[in-house]
Amino acid sequence: MTARKYFGTDGIRGCLGEGAITPEFMLKLGWACGKVFKKHGIRNRVIIGKDTRISGYLFESALEAGLSAAGMDIRLIGPMPTPAIAYLTRTYRANAGIVISASHNPYQDNGIKFFSSQGLKLDDEVELEIESWLDKDLEVTAPDLLGKAKRIDDAMGRYVECCKGTIPSVMSLDGMKVVLDCAHGATYQAAPYVFRELGAEIVTIGVSPNGLNINDGVGSTSPGKLVEKVLEVGADLGIAFDGDGDRVVMVDHKGEVVDGDELIYIIARNRQKSGRLRGGVVGTLMTNFGAEMAYKELDIPFVRANVGDRYVMSELVKNDWLLGGEGSGHIICFDKSTTGDAIIAALQVLIAMWSEKKDLHSLKSEMTKLPQVLKNVRVKEKIDPMSNASIAEAVEVQSARFAGQGRVLMRASGTEPLIRVMAEGSDSELVDSVVESLVETVVQAVG
Repeated sequence: MTARKYFGTDGIRGCLGEGAITPEFMLKLGWACGKVFKKHGIRNRVIIGKDTRISGYLFESALEAGLSAAGMDIRLIGPMPTPAIAYLTRTYRANAGIVISASHNPYQDNGIKFFSSQGLKLDDEVELEIESWLDKDLEVTAPDLLGKAKRIDDAMGRYVECCKGTIPSVMSLDGMKVVLDCAHGATYQAAPYVFRELGAEIVTIGVSPNGLNINDGVGSTSPGKLVEKVLEVGADLGIAFDGDGDRVVMVDHKGEVVDGDELIYIIARNRQKSGRLRGGVVGTLMTNFGAEMAYKELDIPFVRANVGDRYVMSELVKNDWLLGGEGSGHIICFDKSTTGDAIIAALQVLIAMWSEKKDLHSLKSEMTKLPQVLKNVRVKEKIDPMSNASIAEAVEVQSARFAGQGRVLMRASGTEPLIRVMAEGSDSELVDSVVESLVETVVQAVG
């Protein structure tokens, strides 16, 4: 596979004004995408959505100009969750969808994500083709062939109805009090619409975006304020989304955070009971070992993918399964959405509560997370730690100490010269001991 110059595991990201995250680059990127997407669709149109960070205005205009120069029509939908752009790209029969977002990162960052006409992440070959056009000189198409831009006025209504349609028609949230934390991000309008129209009493935080406060002390990466609000108003549960609406964590009525591993387990167990699971569950290298043991007890097949929704999706497709995700709350319900959708995932958890007549705390308690310790060891240069014989041997020895009741993970950081040493198991003292021993081995070998 040819190395990609600009694309990472999920589009193009960076700090505003640096590298590829400049208006000049975005203009060229829009043009390159226009050239490529015209070959990969049927209607000569691209949908552009964004989250609420202030730089979205800048990049939306630059991308629009570049796409128009390539002769591609543009449909603008404004601030909307990332999965909404995937849904609208597919149902609007667009050639592709573009999302301007840096997800759970602070406002100083931004990035571009892409969806194919099927609402899926782009294939590597398409990304490489876009990169090849970025190396060419920009040539504006003939004046009569320039692309036109229009706004899709009913985008919000379409997406809200899509979300509501993922639960049984006889299900209602009447009598339920729910706190929504929208991270001052892309779900700040859609999420309250969905849950209010389904009958819930809604209390909201993080619904006043100003372009600079996205993910700032709120949302799925900072659920502390949600915990406080749930306890303050006596809510049945709280739901926290990240800035672009593809991650979710929840809070039960006791104020305890319920993370992605636990939410996926709740959905999987409920689907198994009702015969809707189809196959097994895809987790990642970081999925808590307690979840793996719980799936084993239920005879639910479980596999681990590399960290990242791209790899989770790849395993789902390969195995023809429907459910997977990460502890961070990125959850893919492939029968309901073509990408991770935080609102839809939360609704699947509410289906479990409704059908089993149990509160979130009770459902969460049916899986026990194991103690986990993670330490980073800075090294001189990026290496694969398992290629070192002494480290590989130490991992084998320390893993054996768990006797099947825990595990060890040793991997290099994808972005920094760090080696991540992780262990988890039922005995917290043993976990600490294993990690300390492995850290010492890594320092001696390559530190």
